Parts: sequence; C-alpha cells; structure tokens
Amino acid sequence: MQQRGFLLILSGPSGAGKNTVLDAARERLPDLLYSVSATTRPRRPLEEDGRDYFFLAKEEFQRRVKAGEFLEWAEFCNHYYGTPMAYITEALEKGQVVAMDIDIQGARQVKEKMPEAVFVFLLPPTMAELESRLRGRSSDSDTAIRRRLHTALSELKAGIEYDYVIRNDEIDRAADQLVAIITAERCRLRHSEYFELLKDIVGEQGVISKDDEPTAH
Repeated sequence: MQQRGFLLILSGPSGAGKNTVLDAARERLPDLLYSVSATTRPRRPLEEDGRDYFFLAKEEFQRRVKAGEFLEWAEFCNHYYGTPMAYITEALEKGQVVAMDIDIQGARQVKEKMPEAVFVFLLPPTMAELESRLRGRSSDSDTAIRRRLHTALSELKAGIEYDYVIRNDEIDRAADQLVAIITAERCRLRHSEYFELLKDIVGEQGVISKDDEPTAH
C-alpha cells in the first residue's frame, strides 16, 4: 500500500533561518521534495524551467489565478509568485512529502484550501539574534532592517496558528526537530489507510471489515 503524502508548510519571520533549516532537513531526508513555484519574473542565468520555477507570462499567470489553479499566490516587486495546485496534488498522490517555505499570508491561503497540511513555525533564538542575522546579510538599509524587525514582532504572534513550533537557536537541532515532525506525520494514518495496511500484512481474509469494528464506550 502506498500511503498518500502530505504537504509541509514552513513559515517564520525574515531571518529566522527557514531556508537553512529546510536545506539541513533535506540532507537528512533526501526524498523530501521542495515545492516548485510559478513566477512571472524573468528567468535568471542557469535557472531551469520546472526545476527552479515554472516561468509564466503575466497574462497566463492571471488566467490561472482566475481559474483557481494556485494553492496560494502573491505579488512581490511587480512580479507574481504562486504554487500550482496540480503540482502539489500529483506529488502527494505519489506518496511524497512536499515542503513549502512561504510567508504567513501564503500559509493562511493554504490552510483555507488544504487544512490537512502540516504547519510548522520557525522562531528565531532572540530578537537580538534576528537583528544580527538581518544586518549580517549586508543587503538592506538600516531603515529596511528596522521595518523587518517591526514586521517580525507582528508575525511572531501568528505562531499560535501553527501545528508545531521550532526555535532555531542551533541549526542542527532545529533540523533534527523538523525531521522528527516529518517522521511522526508519516506514521499518521487515516482510518481507511489502516485497514489497507493490515491487508498488506495479514492478507485480505484476515482483516475484519470496518463494519465489524468494536465501538468505543
């Protein structure tokens, strides 16, 4: 029996280390599939369609939005980004675990359409460490960093909406915790899946039907 996969959503403030922790988890779980997004931004050198992104014209992206073909989508810096529903559905039916690194607004869109997904929130060790990480990037102005920190304080409150919370005070430990969550969720079975699993173990005749199940008292 092939167990259906599940979608893993990883969110957290900018600078919390989502990509770093997810990459470390993927080293431990090579079969963990990272979701490929669609975008309208121009393709960069060495990027490959279908591997890095699904590159779409703006008009085609808007058509797919109207057709409801995206699990979630957003506009950023005058370009559209979104997760194709068909891509996720196909991967889940193959039994794959698909990981998505998206912001809180995107996660809320996913929860509306796919509430059975597993939602993980990544916390920074402290706000001081978060500020240090943002400044260490050397890519944002002081004003932009202060804006990101202000946004982070608001975003931290959203962690209560998630199934799991990981504090990223040490990358290996955070990655181990993420792997533990994925392992536990892989062992979670729907009721119907359990009877299919039993058939694999004891054979068709040895499994009681669902109608024969004992009732709870």
